Amino acid sequence: MNLNEPITAQRVSQSVGKYRWTICALLFFATTVNYLDRQVLSLLAPDLSRQFGWSNTDYANIAAVFQFTYAISMLFAGRVVDKIGTKAAFVVAICIWSTGAVMHAFAEPMGEGIAAICGALGIAVIPVSIAGFMLSRAVLAVGESANFPTAIKVTAEYFPKKERSFATGIFNSGANVGAILAPISVPLIAGLWGWQTAFIVIGMLGFIWMGVWLVLYDKPEQQKRLSAQELAHIRSDSPASAAVQTGVDKKVSWFQLLKYRQTWAFAFGKFMTDGVWWFFLFWLPTYLSEQYGLKGAAIVVPLAVLYSMTMVGSIGGGWFPSYFMARGDKPYDGRMKAMLVIAVFPLVVLLAQPLGHISVWVPVLLIGVGASAHQAWSANIFTTVSDMFPQKTVASVVGIGGMAGGLGGVLLTKIGGWVFDYYKSVGEIRTGYMIMFAVCALAYLVAWSVMKMLVPRHKEITDL
Repeated sequence: MNLNEPITAQRVSQSVGKYRWTICALLFFATTVNYLDRQVLSLLAPDLSRQFGWSNTDYANIAAVFQFTYAISMLFAGRVVDKIGTKAAFVVAICIWSTGAVMHAFAEPMGEGIAAICGALGIAVIPVSIAGFMLSRAVLAVGESANFPTAIKVTAEYFPKKERSFATGIFNSGANVGAILAPISVPLIAGLWGWQTAFIVIGMLGFIWMGVWLVLYDKPEQQKRLSAQELAHIRSDSPASAAVQTGVDKKVSWFQLLKYRQTWAFAFGKFMTDGVWWFFLFWLPTYLSEQYGLKGAAIVVPLAVLYSMTMVGSIGGGWFPSYFMARGDKPYDGRMKAMLVIAVFPLVVLLAQPLGHISVWVPVLLIGVGASAHQAWSANIFTTVSDMFPQKTVASVVGIGGMAGGLGGVLLTKIGGWVFDYYKSVGEIRTGYMIMFAVCALAYLVAWSVMKMLVPRHKEITDL
């Protein structure tokens, strides 16, 4: 590695301007709020399960409603983003998901309303608390599904290809910050003012972010704060971008996108690996509670340490492909080499259960490595879309892959609920977690192998 590269990059950034990094910061904070909102339930799940009498399968069903709705919504979110543009898309998304986040506080009365309506229609209904939380999770999922298609499209608008994975790694690290802040803030708020208040306070943060977004964001060609030099830098490796921005190109259908192996490679990679992150996000508090007896504030420090580790993975993983690009690889090829190295790291999760008897910190740190690898993987797999597809289709392809990833998450969450309930009933919950950790550890190598088989070398799509 050339030791002068950081200095050179800094000088280049100073000469062309830095406003694109302000936009990256906005995406970072949006993703932070996104993950804060979705993680409140998982942190309160042990207490809510005791209060409402939920089994692991009940909790898995509530989580799966979010994931299934998120998956289906991702498909349509990408199309909506491509149609109405990134500025309006984020406003609509944040309004919906913040409303859904606040709705959790009123899950019981909503559940009673659902039960009354179903009773009048002669339809059997699930328990009141479960129905209310399912509805809230569904609304949250509809809004949150637009975050990544919009953010990836904004990144394609505001960054040249050589900077995109690093920018993606930075804004994607907002997921880790959200995951760190949640265990610090949510139990504290819930302990002081009740679990309903935790949902309301965290849910309102999105509306504050929306006001800043409306003031600071415009498309690059309309952005008055962007210098001509910085705009030229953004467009330096995308000569066709200016034409794309005019909106005169013909519409591209889902079926047209599904003709390409590149679409299937991205979708399969997401299907295999998104569920791992969902699994860690939704089940780690329960894992620490069931296997190590940690509850409430005692869970805060292990989770904060674990998700702090993932920030290194997200930002470092976003930078990693530039190591290969500096040695002559094209952006896609450099990313795939980086992703192969990254795919090896989750294998350490296989040791979490065999060595877990030593201390709770052994699985926390090992799972932290696996979760960090996921964030590094995520920063790169998203960027493969903008490497190969024209800007006008980026959000749509991300939406297709996001749907595949969400469905993979539903499958893994449901399997987890069944596995944990069975092995808990026979007194072998440790075996249940060993099985699920093995699935998580191997998913990335399988995903990379199939992606490489589908797209063995870089090929940019130019006929759309």
